[in-house]
Amino acid sequence: MRLGMVIDLKRCVGCYGCQLSCKAEHGTPPGVFFARVLKHEEGTYPTVRQLFLPVLCNHCDDAPCVEVCPTNASHYAEHGIVDIDPDMCVGCRSCMMACPYTNRYFHEERQFYFPNSGPSAYEAARSERHPEGVVMKCNFCRHRLAEGKLPACVDNCATGARTFGDLDDPNSEVSRLIKDRGGFPLHPEAGTSPNVYYLAP
Repeated sequence: MRLGMVIDLKRCVGCYGCQLSCKAEHGTPPGVFFARVLKHEEGTYPTVRQLFLPVLCNHCDDAPCVEVCPTNASHYAEHGIVDIDPDMCVGCRSCMMACPYTNRYFHEERQFYFPNSGPSAYEAARSERHPEGVVMKCNFCRHRLAEGKLPACVDNCATGARTFGDLDDPNSEVSRLIKDRGGFPLHPEAGTSPNVYYLAP
């Protein structure tokens, strides 16, 4: 089984539900978003349209971040998920430089949203997940998958733009969407074999 995601750009309305639900699920520090929504305008007035591009770690089959990691902190976990072991990460940030998608973050020092009053109870409960001096990123919500749940960004997409499943199963919904609608990864020229695919708007 090789897990992957398909994002339908025709359905995405740029509501930031994926970005916010991911941040709430992982309790990431200020400025850190494992899931992001990029916005772009094209055309000229009065024929202008706004395009939305949700991005996250692509969990590549040939991940350069894994290849360059000197301590094997960046590694392939179950079902092809690329993850980081914070206990093994030495903060060298080689993986960040190697990633062609810029979807990794370095947690230099602990920050809180309300520094003058200290961490909120919510932040304090989640701060242990993100030790200082290490790199962090999306891991397809491995803790949720272990409970039989979908990743938070998929579960909370208001328009159903995200589909998650087994890319190795030709009968799965993700495989069918990629085949029937010509799903494509971002930057295939990088040769990383991403496991996040997009459907054209």
